[in-house]
Amino acid sequence: MSAAARSRALPAVLIFVVAVTAIISSLGAPLIPSISDDLGVSLSAAQWSLTATLLIGVISSPVMGRLGDGPRRRETIVGALAVVTAGSVLAALSGSLPALVAGRALQGLGLGLVPLAMATAREELPAEASVGVIAVLAVTGAAGIGAGYPISGLLAEIDLSVAFWFGALVAVLALVVAFFFIPSTKGKRQATVDLPGAALLTAGLAALLIAIAEGSGWGWGAAVTLGLFAAAVVLLCAWAAQQLRASEPLVDLRIARDRRVLTGYVCVTVVGMALYLYLSAVSEFVQTPKSTGYGFGASVVLAGLCLVPFSITSLIGSRALPFSTRLVGRRNVLPAGSLLIAVAGLIFALTDDHLWGSFAMMAVFGLGAGITFAAIAGMIVGSVPEDQTGSAMGFYQVARYIGFSVGSAFAAAVLASETPAGSQLPRQAGYTTIAWIGIGICVAAALLGWVLPGRGAGPGAEPDAAARRREEEEAELASAGLPGLGSD
Repeated sequence: MSAAARSRALPAVLIFVVAVTAIISSLGAPLIPSISDDLGVSLSAAQWSLTATLLIGVISSPVMGRLGDGPRRRETIVGALAVVTAGSVLAALSGSLPALVAGRALQGLGLGLVPLAMATAREELPAEASVGVIAVLAVTGAAGIGAGYPISGLLAEIDLSVAFWFGALVAVLALVVAFFFIPSTKGKRQATVDLPGAALLTAGLAALLIAIAEGSGWGWGAAVTLGLFAAAVVLLCAWAAQQLRASEPLVDLRIARDRRVLTGYVCVTVVGMALYLYLSAVSEFVQTPKSTGYGFGASVVLAGLCLVPFSITSLIGSRALPFSTRLVGRRNVLPAGSLLIAVAGLIFALTDDHLWGSFAMMAVFGLGAGITFAAIAGMIVGSVPEDQTGSAMGFYQVARYIGFSVGSAFAAAVLASETPAGSQLPRQAGYTTIAWIGIGICVAAALLGWVLPGRGAGPGAEPDAAARRREEEEAELASAGLPGLGSD
């Protein structure tokens, strides 16, 4: 095949790879109740099938980004898809929770493919075409997840393993087309991968997530729980110190010295926690049998459809960032988006006896998440020099996935604390608690988004017209290049 033909096919190939990643990622939240039933474990234990995927996503994004910046980008993409395929097969064949969690962890490597696809489009396509393709890749990330939720639910209705076999099939197809169509980057300088940094971050986050998820069962004052929390603090502090000393760190923490960048990282972590608190809670709540006195006994398909409004409105919210900025002002858009998510939590808390309330909650939730994440990305992009944008957004991805992982583990902890001994299902109070905790988290994010950046030149200061136009352009770029919001 000629180089010209490969170049013409490249946008479609990249879009297909991102769609596959999104669909495989959707084999997460909606399937947790099915995993609980099939394997005979509690919902809080089944939650690890999601948390493990997100934990690997935290590590894989910066590591794969480094590998992809060197002479082996195609090999990195193909290798990651091979690991995702192996994880899908392991998950399909698993007869126990540990094997399933291991398979889902391997699938988590796919979360690092979206930035690599965008980097390929930016470097291999003409400048006038690359911007449009990157925007389509962002749309595909969100739309693929929206489609993946009901698809995975429909397949799981046949058998849980069928959903994972489907993931293996599409991963193999993506692997084949990536091998033949993605250009080689042989000849580029090899980027250094910070393996000590990756090891410290993995160990610190693993200790933190295990302590959060299992603390309610062990006892929050138990020696093992306190020991894990202490180990997490020590390891993550050691990681931060190591990153500041490293010549080529996994993520460049120095850029967080800017208050607006620091605000973005803190807020994306906090809001990310709320994101997976709610995604997990709603999908599990609607599938709870009515015999428990709450829930709707919904099928996995209906639970997947319940999450589709989130994907649609999150896309709308991210694309509408320039309008939102003009409507409420640049300083207010991040707090406003966070408060919209809090309103979604309030809808869930007050309408938990109506199925339509879950659909409405997810629609409002998606709109708030789209605005918030796009606003944070725009804030970071507009606050760092152009040559530091890659590092800044790499840390943005890490901070976001850390929030996702902690939120997933925290959901497991809350539900475990409300699960009677010998039962697989929690009391309704567990979901009510999650709703109000999420509201509190989002209000805190709104306050942080208002206070941390400061007021710029002075109280009430507003940017001049040229600066305002520049910020709106940056917001448009950030919303166009934002990876899919509903990963997993």
